[in-house]
Amino acid sequence: MKIFNTRSSLQQYLSQKRSEGNTTGLVPTMGALHKGHISLLAEAKKYADVIVCSIFVNPTQFNDPKDLEKYPRPIEHDIEMLINAGCDVLFNPTVDEMYQPGETWHLDIGPLESMLEGKFRPGHYQGVTQVVFKLFDIIKPDFAFFGQKDYQQVKVITRMVDMLHMPLKMIMCPIVREPEGLAMSSRNVHLSTNERANSILLSATLYNVKHQFGKLTIDELKQLAVKELTSNPNIQLDYFEIADADTLVPAKADTQHMVALVAAKVGNVRLIDNIILN
Repeated sequence: MKIFNTRSSLQQYLSQKRSEGNTTGLVPTMGALHKGHISLLAEAKKYADVIVCSIFVNPTQFNDPKDLEKYPRPIEHDIEMLINAGCDVLFNPTVDEMYQPGETWHLDIGPLESMLEGKFRPGHYQGVTQVVFKLFDIIKPDFAFFGQKDYQQVKVITRMVDMLHMPLKMIMCPIVREPEGLAMSSRNVHLSTNERANSILLSATLYNVKHQFGKLTIDELKQLAVKELTSNPNIQLDYFEIADADTLVPAKADTQHMVALVAAKVGNVRLIDNIILN
């Protein structure tokens, strides 16, 4: 695996690979890699010749400086995982390499920005689009791979790609779960044993809603989920929503494709999860 810390050295290498007729797949991450990330790399290998994984803890998408500070950065462990997974290239830039002083960014992505996650993390998706645009611009991938766990993020980035007519294909990959159902996340390391046990209620509720889908109305499904989640005093629910799978506006009875999404705090750890209903 080749490791690059500067955009110029990476671009030079990828330009050479492209001239040889190779396609490129990008898996953008913030590190603290787990099996979920590795599943994205495995998927990428089905599509592209050269697989690039980026590790960059992006400061512009954090609302809370403390959250940024405590974000795990086990780079040696991450490199080992990437080598074992057969990754071709790691791009691991510094903040100074990615951002100029006083740089600004705003992309009007419409209502997607302020609903669900956007409501609880104002400005988050501006930071996400800013850094992903940079990565796409530097790497120029043919394919980009994102996990379904961050469902709204996938929709936001897809919107950006469409708006800016970027020549790449977005691939959303399924959620990878712990044996007990918890969606894999870099934040899971912060859960205590007790908090981990409580957090399983998020995925259990989503699966219950999917099981009851078609038997109950959307309102009844939402009431069922909220009742289940709020019955546990260790879970602080931010939202549970059944939404149009494309626009993320609240679903109606005649909505063609639906997704159920949940966000909650378990202890001090904020978790998100979702399940596609139909």
